[in-house]
Amino acid sequence: MITTTISDFRKDIKHYFDNVIKNAETLIINRGKDSGVVIMSLDEYNSLNATNHELSSKANEKRLDSAIEKLNQNKSFRKELIE
Repeated sequence: MITTTISDFRKDIKHYFDNVIKNAETLIINRGKDSGVVIMSLDEYNSLNATNHELSSKANEKRLDSAIEKLNQNKSFRKELIE
């Protein structure tokens, strides 16, 4: 996570954007007392939204927990994909 002020951000926007994208960083721009903005790459945002969707219902959450448990106990199996 990178933090900066709005003034420093304005001085070198390209540098900050490059760090966010290339290093999968999250940038927090402080804008004064208890105020700020978060910038993240589109890939990170999409990943966060996908995770949020997967955990949006108890049924999905239980399925994911079950799958993780099977993987941890080496009780998973490989299946060929249909092309």
